[in-house]
Amino acid sequence: MITTVNHFTVSDSGQPDPNQTNILQSNLLVDLSHLGIIKVSGKDAEKFLQGQFTNDVRQVTATQSQLSAWCSPKGRILVNFRVFKRDGNQEGQGNTFYLLMPQLNVETTLKRLQLYILRSQVKLENVSKILPRLGIAGEQSTKLLAACLGLSRPLELNGSVTLEGLTVLRLPGTPERYVVLSEDQQRLQGVWDCLAHRARSVETWVWEVLDILAGVPHILPVLADLFVPQMVNYPTLGGVSFTKGCYPGQEVVARMQYLGTPKRQMYLVKIYSATVPQPGEHLYVSGEELSIGQIVNAQRYPEETPSVIALAVLSISHVEKGEEIYVERRPEDRLQIW
Repeated sequence: MITTVNHFTVSDSGQPDPNQTNILQSNLLVDLSHLGIIKVSGKDAEKFLQGQFTNDVRQVTATQSQLSAWCSPKGRILVNFRVFKRDGNQEGQGNTFYLLMPQLNVETTLKRLQLYILRSQVKLENVSKILPRLGIAGEQSTKLLAACLGLSRPLELNGSVTLEGLTVLRLPGTPERYVVLSEDQQRLQGVWDCLAHRARSVETWVWEVLDILAGVPHILPVLADLFVPQMVNYPTLGGVSFTKGCYPGQEVVARMQYLGTPKRQMYLVKIYSATVPQPGEHLYVSGEELSIGQIVNAQRYPEETPSVIALAVLSISHVEKGEEIYVERRPEDRLQIW
């Protein structure tokens, strides 16, 4: 049987049903069409991004990507993403950057960034359709990439490599996982086919589970301008540079780092429920009318049924008191700190 799943044509190779448990113990292959890519190019691209983002884009090379974010003047994250280059040795590519983020954020981010270009020689493009992408994760993922791509060594965390137009990014998390992308759809389909014989093809929600387990948040539009980077552990994730200089909200972020103490922090939590809360849903404790936190990202947890795994920004004091926290309007859906 042949079915089409987003970018890739997938052959049914008799793999076990991906809706069963023990998914996370397998080698996983995922179509990453739920993620989008913005290309930033032009003579002033590096200077422009350096003045906008929380991280030092000068550290991004053809072999090193980074997490970063764009904040409002209030120092709260509007959108976050992974910044990478593809091949600095190719003509015209040395000053070209790519931003990997959820598709939901692409158009809004393009429109907002465009307002700040002014006279800079910078070009912004949505290249999501031009650069199809897949994800591979699992204990054997490095060996599988070596077998299908000829990679001679595993990439370091946040490492990047481009081989004849095909780019591989190493992402945080356990087990090891990678993003593979290329303009050459036929070649990428060949990589998919090679990996599909060795890994389980699963839906995108499984990749979202891996993001949550890695503690990497996605600030979707409903969450824009709510959290300073410290609230979602972004400095710990390496998504903020405190030596790079100015960017929107930089003074607020620096003041919080050196002079303040955040009252809220992001936690990995489990909810024993069949209902998956949505990003932005508020969290409460009994006896208080005001929210003590919000869901950042959540997804059903395949290893326990019914169960949900989530990243949630919570009041530190309420967590330290050990109070029972529940999702709004559903007191039975209580959180357990992982």
